[in-house]
Amino acid sequence: MRDLKAILRFIKYDKKNFILSITLIIVETLFELMIPFVMKDIINKGINESNMGAILIYGLIIIGCAIISVITGHFYAVYNAKFVTNFTSRLRLELFKKIQSFSFSNLDNFDSSSLITRVTNDVAVIQSTLAGSIRPLIRSILMMTVGIGLSFILSAKLAWIFVVAVPVLAVILILIIRNTAPKYKKLQEAIDNINLVVREDIIAIRTVKAYVREEHEKIKFNNANTYEKNITNSTFKISILNQPAFEFIMYAVTVLILSFGTSLVHSQELEVGTLSALLSYVLQVINSIMMLSNVFLLLNRSFASASRINAILIEEPIIKNEGDKLIENADVIFNNVDFKYKEDSELFALKNINLKIPQGTSLGIIGGTGSAKTTLVSLISRLYDVSNGNILIDNVDIKKYDLKNLRDSISIVLQNNVLFSGTIRENLLWGNKNAKDEEIYEALKIAQAYDFVMDFGGLDYDLGQGGVNVSGGQRQRLCIARALLKKPKIIIFDDSTSACDMETERKILKGIRTLKNVTNIIIGQRIVSVCEADNIIILDDGEIVASGNHKSLYKESNIYKELCDTQLGGEDYGNNA
Repeated sequence: MRDLKAILRFIKYDKKNFILSITLIIVETLFELMIPFVMKDIINKGINESNMGAILIYGLIIIGCAIISVITGHFYAVYNAKFVTNFTSRLRLELFKKIQSFSFSNLDNFDSSSLITRVTNDVAVIQSTLAGSIRPLIRSILMMTVGIGLSFILSAKLAWIFVVAVPVLAVILILIIRNTAPKYKKLQEAIDNINLVVREDIIAIRTVKAYVREEHEKIKFNNANTYEKNITNSTFKISILNQPAFEFIMYAVTVLILSFGTSLVHSQELEVGTLSALLSYVLQVINSIMMLSNVFLLLNRSFASASRINAILIEEPIIKNEGDKLIENADVIFNNVDFKYKEDSELFALKNINLKIPQGTSLGIIGGTGSAKTTLVSLISRLYDVSNGNILIDNVDIKKYDLKNLRDSISIVLQNNVLFSGTIRENLLWGNKNAKDEEIYEALKIAQAYDFVMDFGGLDYDLGQGGVNVSGGQRQRLCIARALLKKPKIIIFDDSTSACDMETERKILKGIRTLKNVTNIIIGQRIVSVCEADNIIILDDGEIVASGNHKSLYKESNIYKELCDTQLGGEDYGNNA
């Protein structure tokens, strides 16, 4: 319930439509409740006394009440639709903004498929709950309280039946809710699992087909789908008991009132019109309790979704923008840096990193898979924060820099960089939205992408979803051009030329070295990627085990010498570049 209250604070963004819709429900319900009370006088004062004037007057009052009730009901639907739409739209926006503020450490706490489900399916559950519960909730509370009150006014001798019926209905409702509440949480988790299977299959569809694993994927999806179906069936088997139980109570109360009411009419202690009105209130009160039970069942499911949504909203970004300094140069220093992904983890991904990268120089990083090369460079732009030690840029701790300015000053080109749906121009403008065509062409030339872009017909060529219309090497070169358009002070290549041939890679790196006052860091699996760097470090199990330039490392490091001999046939390749 606490989580749902936390989410409902977004009502404040559309108070006008919310208050209007609540007001209209109250007016609609009160006029509807007046009808049986007036109907009593039609029977007692009109029909029983053959008074046509009374029948006409009270009949017009009933018609007026009905018309007002219908009109207010219509306008409630209009304002409620606006309110619910605005509410859920704002909720999705706030969720998306919060996810965008997360650091990598925050994102490690959620599966990507779960985040998608929470922003879509869970918000849809809240939307459905609001759309389907506000009207019945207000109506049922009003009808129950006012209806029972009017019933006691009409006949206290018969109204006592409510005192017995209402607690019985409440017990039934509590039992149903207690048994369904845990199942709704499992249901949302099952939907998470379906999204996970579908997402993995779509992303890896080429791999699936290459390994002829379609049948395996079908079975995996069927298992997830069947589990969700079973949870749903199990939940609804309990929740559907709600209606028959309430209908049984309603008919039982109707029979009791008719039985006792008839005897009171015969003894002239009760008028026929009053008994008729009382029966109408019985139906309204029981129906209101049934509506209330349906609302609670809706709320019951929304509790699980609200909890999952609120888990995102209350998650505090681990990396916060607390600095205000702006980067001027790009001298990077690692001082006794240790890093681990989880605070309670005993294993450090990086240990005792001491490193200096002067502005305008290049650093090469090599090491085996899992040696934490990518982790090391991720710390520079504060995608993660160090566990111990600190990182300085221009002798200032990076935590003191404005986070946006810090990341704007650094370009990272990953091995598997992403292109978005749209044209080449639209993708490149991610680097600099104000870049002119001349600047774009210059970046494309350095990235060795100009020729194939022109072959495609220019910057307005549509890349398709995720850049499906270009090869892996072309995609990497476009991502390099995009990074260059940022005009960064530090540029990081994380094995980002792996899909390019060696000659193209050499041309790209040569072009990067021509950029003045730009510090460049190159992670590579191939010696040719790093051999011309001013300094090269070798990482092993998160530690720097050797450093130096190409010539010194070839003489002093057996690991580096073995790589050179295997890949290049000796030392001279790098020196003759």
